[in-house]
Amino acid sequence: MNDRRFNALLGLAALLIVFVFAGFVLTLVVQSLPAVKQEGAAFLYGSEWNPVTARFGALPFIIGTLLTSSIALIIAIPLSLSAGIVMGEYVRSGWLRSLLNTLINVLASIPSVVFGLWGIEVVIPLVRNLAVLIGAPPYGAGILSASLVLAIMIIPYMSSMTREALMNVPAGLREGAFALGLTKQEVVTGIALPFARQSIFAGILLSLGRALGETMAVTMLIGNATRIPDSLFSLGNTLASVIASQFNEAASDVHRSAMMGLALMLLLITMIAGWFGRTLMRKGASAYGK
Repeated sequence: MNDRRFNALLGLAALLIVFVFAGFVLTLVVQSLPAVKQEGAAFLYGSEWNPVTARFGALPFIIGTLLTSSIALIIAIPLSLSAGIVMGEYVRSGWLRSLLNTLINVLASIPSVVFGLWGIEVVIPLVRNLAVLIGAPPYGAGILSASLVLAIMIIPYMSSMTREALMNVPAGLREGAFALGLTKQEVVTGIALPFARQSIFAGILLSLGRALGETMAVTMLIGNATRIPDSLFSLGNTLASVIASQFNEAASDVHRSAMMGLALMLLLITMIAGWFGRTLMRKGASAYGK
């Protein structure tokens, strides 16, 4: 195959990808129009979601999505950074590094439904006992349970990107710092982490995109209540979980259109997070001289 044919095949494949993506987005936009026309701007800020009366306000699901993802990030960031620093700075070779990498990869490959089942059996009883101790509603399921499991699910992605970012720090920087008499801890905190901060932050944003779009585990743990959460122990819903739980039961065209509107909203949020993360990764790669 000559270069001209090869380039033509590459161009055709790229065009096909663009066509599929454009058709995908266009389908969501067109299908969501009836609900958006009926509700107007209230589709974004309305808090009532009632298929019986044909009222569709997505604010409870937007808040639930952002809240669970934010709490998951707060929990996962220190754990992920710690694991990434250990693998990227202190255990760069040998059997322990292989073991840690294997565990991280296995954790990343576990299906979300397995995480959901584990959360039902382990996390929900723990959260329920905690709620009883502090006098909160003892649902067990809710925002906190879903956030804890989400945090565990995104730790492999964040820690892996932290490890790779630290391993890409030029060796000359470390050697120069050691030559000046800096300790290992000072090199890590004062040289490696600041140099890799953009790529580490990009990993956090990409993990946020993973958390925003998680469906099955969140649906099993969040309680599926259509209301704005007022505490960590409240029942709630996310954009992904309400689509999973209600789409097949939609009794009207407007209800199905509202589901499409939620899907479009979730797509836009995850695309923005992913674009921002990839932009930071490119800047980080430029800093490495690649």
